[in-house]
Amino acid sequence: MSPLLDSAAARSGCRDTLGRLLDEEIDALLGLERLLITERDVLAKNDSPEALEEVCSHRQLRMSQLLKIQDERRGLLRATGHTVDTAGIEALLRICDPQRTLPGRWARCADLADRCRGLNDFNGALVASRMRRVEGMLEILTGRKRETPIYSRQGQQAWVAAGRLLAAEA
Repeated sequence: MSPLLDSAAARSGCRDTLGRLLDEEIDALLGLERLLITERDVLAKNDSPEALEEVCSHRQLRMSQLLKIQDERRGLLRATGHTVDTAGIEALLRICDPQRTLPGRWARCADLADRCRGLNDFNGALVASRMRRVEGMLEILTGRKRETPIYSRQGQQAWVAAGRLLAAEA
C-alpha cells in the first residue's frame, strides 16, 4: 500500500476524490452520449452544415472535459503509486473503498464509454458513406476518377493521381 494511503483519513479522502471524479465522468459521458445522438440525427436528416458544426463544437468541449477528468484520475493513480490503467483503478478501489461503494460507478463509466464509442463509430461510418456517395457523384459529373490517398513519412495524408506515368521509353 502507498504511504499516502496509510491512514483511514487518507483512504477516505482518496475515496471522496475518486467518487467525485467518477460522478463527473458519468455526467460528462451522459452529455457526450446525448451529443452523439444529436449528431447522428443531424447527419441522418442531412441537416445544415451549421447545425453539424454546432453539435461538433459542443462535442469537442465535452471531450475536453473528459480529458481533464481522465488527467486528474491519472494523477491520483500516480500519486498513490498505482498503474494508470484498469488494474490500477481496481487496486485503488480495493484500498480506498473497502465498503465497495464506487465499483458500480466505475462500471457505469465503462458502460457509457462503450455506448459513446458505438455511437461515434456509427456516426463515422455514416459520414464515410456520405463522402463515398458525394465522390461518386463528382466522378460522374466531372468524368474523372478520384485521386488515391497516400500517407507521407509524417503520417500526413496526401492525394496523388492513381496510375501516374513517371517515364516512358520510345
